[in-house]
Amino acid sequence: MPFPTDLEIASQAKLKPLGEIAADAGIPAGMLEPYGAGAAKVSLDAVEAMASAGRPKARYVVVSAITPTPLGEGKTTTTVGLGQAFQHIGRSATIAIRQPSMGPTFGIKGGAAGGGYSQVVPMELFNLHLTGDMHAVTAAHNLCSAMVDAHLYHGNELGLDIHNITWRRVLDVNDRALRNITLGLGGRLDGVPRESGFDITAASEVMAALALCTGLHDLRARLGRIVVGYTKAGTPVTAEEIGVAGSMAVILREAIKPNLMQTLENTPALVHTGPFGNIATGNSSIVADQVGIRTSDFLLTEAGFGADMGAERFFNIKCRYSGIAPDAAVLVATVRGLKAHSGNHRIVAGRPLPEALLAENPDEVHAGGANLRKQLENMRIHGCTPVVAINVFPEDHAADVAAIGEIAAEYDARSAVTTHFADGGRGATELAEAVAEAAEEPSEFAVLYPDEASLKSKIETVATRVYGADGVEYSATADKQLATYTEAGFGNLPVCIAKTHLSVSSDPSLKGAPTGWTLPVREVRASVGAGFVYPICGDMRTMPGLGRVPAAVGIDIDADGNIVGLS
Repeated sequence: MPFPTDLEIASQAKLKPLGEIAADAGIPAGMLEPYGAGAAKVSLDAVEAMASAGRPKARYVVVSAITPTPLGEGKTTTTVGLGQAFQHIGRSATIAIRQPSMGPTFGIKGGAAGGGYSQVVPMELFNLHLTGDMHAVTAAHNLCSAMVDAHLYHGNELGLDIHNITWRRVLDVNDRALRNITLGLGGRLDGVPRESGFDITAASEVMAALALCTGLHDLRARLGRIVVGYTKAGTPVTAEEIGVAGSMAVILREAIKPNLMQTLENTPALVHTGPFGNIATGNSSIVADQVGIRTSDFLLTEAGFGADMGAERFFNIKCRYSGIAPDAAVLVATVRGLKAHSGNHRIVAGRPLPEALLAENPDEVHAGGANLRKQLENMRIHGCTPVVAINVFPEDHAADVAAIGEIAAEYDARSAVTTHFADGGRGATELAEAVAEAAEEPSEFAVLYPDEASLKSKIETVATRVYGADGVEYSATADKQLATYTEAGFGNLPVCIAKTHLSVSSDPSLKGAPTGWTLPVREVRASVGAGFVYPICGDMRTMPGLGRVPAAVGIDIDADGNIVGLS
């Protein structure tokens, strides 16, 4: 009998009323704002209310992974399964994860609610714009865009350089045709002609600001600091100066509230914000963690892509702004993923896996294990105790699985096999026990660099210590931009290096843990409102395109009005 689809499993879920989920988590009843039966907004007043009630803080655990492969390592599924597992060992947990963009949902990737018997439900609601936060970000961003063009049309009092306007438009759809466009075509009344383009909403600086703010007033201040462009003299022009920051904050007044949902086993799930993983933090919101930190024994939050990407940003950007220190980290690894990092296999999405990849070969796991070793180092240099979650597939061989445990032992890290996809929470109890033990150890967490370090020093610290680069090479443009940002007072911001997620290096073709390479910084941009500077090291696509046969082709409504084909 074939294994049921995620949608089939989710459709059989026995949901508890969200009021019960909230009550069990200690969230006061008056703090919930229901959006139908499947989700509810949580008032930010809950943070102070739970603290005043004396609820203790949870152990804070970040879930990351080895560098992603086309096979998928199951990071979200592991986060959900681990959250469910704690109740099987007599403990409680809350998970905090990002809200998915509908671009990937209708594109190649599909949804992001987890999988198998470790999902957030209702998965249709989760994957299909939830309570409208993505649309609120889109609207706030595009209002700013419209105000910039109106400012140009009505005389450009601030002297914006038409060739140096950095603020584009956004849309929560994969649409390559909108990457680069010309605005203002038509007649004189249709605006000032200029070149611009669209990014996907997840790449919006508004999304990043929403994820990193600590409250409504902090969000309002961050929106005001957004730089929309520069004058010919190089002076930054902000959203505050354009006069739009207040209206943007009004649009986001409800979107700042985290969304409460539940897993298949009724574990609380806080779903909030979805910043892009390449050019932003790739983490869910600080305000969700502020709520979740007093709801259970453990708060599990997921960081996007590999530990060199999402986890590094979690440590050095998110934790820097939130002030919440992690107690442990989970590093998800698979046999197939590590074999892929050996460089011995050509894996093509949509095609059958190579037979050699599925054959027993612990030596190949050890060869590809260089990536796991580097990511374990990346946890350790931040003073965070790692636990390796060995996400096992039915066809995995015992010797190959054991090889992952051997690699973890080299770094004095706990490891545990987990079968949460097929078995739900009971399949991850060994992992839950290991994480509980790790989280009890004294935390030695520290960010890698101080605020007062120079931007170049920050970039070089991440490049050499996290990525394993020999050094950094700056283009003339990048050098000039770094000097300009420092002079403008942005030098105290953390850095968020935009590079490929497919390698620890800046070259997506390099697997494992490459050495003997230099990080090339070709340009640098500043997300001043969000609160970071991002050097660009490669070609970052901020507006994905649809494939020949995207997921949208198979999604429909059946004769009874039910959604079908969602994955």
